[in-house]
Order: sequence, then C-alpha cells, then structure tokens
Amino acid sequence: MPDHAALELERFLPYRLSVLSNRISGAIAGAYSQRFDLTVTEWRVMAILGRAPDLSANQVAQRTAMDKVAVSRAVARLLESGRLLRSFDDDDRRRSVLRLSEAGYAVYDQIVPMALGFEQQLLGDMPAEQRELLFRLLDRLDELELRAEAGSSYA
Repeated sequence: MPDHAALELERFLPYRLSVLSNRISGAIAGAYSQRFDLTVTEWRVMAILGRAPDLSANQVAQRTAMDKVAVSRAVARLLESGRLLRSFDDDDRRRSVLRLSEAGYAVYDQIVPMALGFEQQLLGDMPAEQRELLFRLLDRLDELELRAEAGSSYA
C-alpha cells in the first residue's frame, strides 16, 4: 500500500472549528428550531438583520459566510412566513433590501435571550481573561483567514 499524505484531523484547525461550530449551533438550535420552526440558516439571517436591517440577501451571505443559495432559500421561507419584509433600495430600485417584520422581531426578541443564555452557560466556567483572549484570537484568526483567502492558490 503506498504512503499517503497524513492529516491528523484532531490537530487540523479547519476541522476542529467546523466540528465545534456544528455542535454549538446544533445545541442552540435545539432550543429554538421546533419552538419557532426555524432552521439554523434562517436564524442566522434573522440575527444579522436584527442587528443590521436593510441589507440585501448577498450582503447577508457575505456577513455570515454562508452559501448564497442557502441564504436565498432561508430568505424565501422567512418572507413566506411573514418574518421578513422586502423593499427596494431608494438609490437603486433593482436592489432589494430585507428587514425583520414585527412578527420577525417578536421571534428575534425571544431567541436572543435564549442564545445569550446558552453562550453564558457555555462560557460559564471560563474566566473573563480567557474569554477576552478567546475573542481576540478569533478576531486574529478572522484577519489571517481573509489574508490567506486573498492570496491562496488552494481555494
């Protein structure tokens, strides 16, 4: 049997981050998905628009680093359920922008405390200095990833 390149997944950062992200997202989704009939992608769209209304679907996809097709499906479902409103940009009538409806904010205002409570529970035993370090390191990883993506021949 020929030798193959070795990839120790337990020490491979993209794998570790993906698994952890999936587990955390799945755990918090368990709290809201059935109660509010929302997928993780739909909640992420709502979370972005709750913080920054009047974005296009493309801008939402960029901010969340989610697939445009997945965002488009989530937007369609949220529009259909009455949780999102679509209007047209005043400067460019071809560009539509999205915002949460009153029904969307009613759901958002219930999920945000749940999400923050879950985060508090998750980080509960971690000292404040470690939390600060964690977020500084995540910010730094974000910067480094953007730089690597811009100059990468692997993508």
